[in-house]
Amino acid sequence: MAKILVIDDEKSIRNSMKEILAFEGHEVVLAENGMEGVVAVKTEKPEIIFCDIKMPKMEGIEVLQRIKEFTPEIPVIMISGHGTIDTAIEAIKKGAYDFIEKPLDLNRILITIKNATDKSQLVQETITLKTKVSKKYEMIGSSPALEHIRMMIGKVAVSDARVLITGPNGCGKELVARQLHEKSNRHDKAFIEVNCAAIPSELIESELFGHEKGSFTSAIKQKKGKFELASGGTLFLDEIGDMSLEAQAKVLRALQENKISRIGSDNDINVDVRVIAATNKNLKEEIIKGTFREDLYHRLSVIIIDVPALKDRSEDIKELVEYFLENICNEMGIAHKNITPEAIGALKAFEWSGNIRELRNVVERLIILGNPTITEEDVKMYK
Repeated sequence: MAKILVIDDEKSIRNSMKEILAFEGHEVVLAENGMEGVVAVKTEKPEIIFCDIKMPKMEGIEVLQRIKEFTPEIPVIMISGHGTIDTAIEAIKKGAYDFIEKPLDLNRILITIKNATDKSQLVQETITLKTKVSKKYEMIGSSPALEHIRMMIGKVAVSDARVLITGPNGCGKELVARQLHEKSNRHDKAFIEVNCAAIPSELIESELFGHEKGSFTSAIKQKKGKFELASGGTLFLDEIGDMSLEAQAKVLRALQENKISRIGSDNDINVDVRVIAATNKNLKEEIIKGTFREDLYHRLSVIIIDVPALKDRSEDIKELVEYFLENICNEMGIAHKNITPEAIGALKAFEWSGNIRELRNVVERLIILGNPTITEEDVKMYK
């Protein structure tokens, strides 16, 4: 059952609503004017609100706007004895969940409450899911190097500046890209990832820009490219140093003009994409070799974030290991395992050429094969 706030200047309406809703098992809070209603929203934290439109001191539409400023997720149902289509439309435009005319119909009220409750649950589930997604891409550690990266993300994320993320394989470049997206104004839009190293050179253009039906032998239907799918959001070009020169030229045009064209089409498509790129290569060396375009490099590297190898921030290993222990044990559905300080010390002594990815694999191996409390001997045996 829900906690419901009724805001209405008519005492008879307030009392009848309370009687009806309380009979259905809901907790009911009453407010006799708009100002009282706004205060009650903050103090009582209702799940659903019924608000009259015509009231002294503060009219319902203003109450609605005030409520939406600090609790946009609460469904607000507007009620009025002087309802018109224009009034209803205005209320909905201002964020009302629904509009009900007086005299109030019991069945309509109960159906609206059920639908509003379902919506609130869906919103809460979405918030919870987003929190889980955020934790999945959380950056673990408190080393000065990682704190510097967090500071850079905080400054850069809110802009649309292009970012080039550099660092060795497995060091967490994707996590930086995800954080840049989640903390940006585009966080509610698409995050599209393209691994340029995993796609054959002859297919990369189709993957990025799409193609028209019949544009080549296997093009049996039209396909939208990643630039088009990411429009309004973020496109993450991972391992861009492995992209062919021909594809680089088209990416450069897309960045310069904010336009792309599908393979087999002469029509331009406008795109609004924030591009974040990552590479494990030294692109300045690749420019000298002639395998990477210098003009594209300068387009991509407005901001450069360098993610160090794990061996260069070994002070983060303890936090990373504890994080992996908890998460992997939860995933496997087994009792949590502990690890001795000596075992942590042994892990810190390794070079970790595979960086965080390798560390996670080792922790998983130790969970499966090691003792209930993972020891230094376990590390030496199973690393």
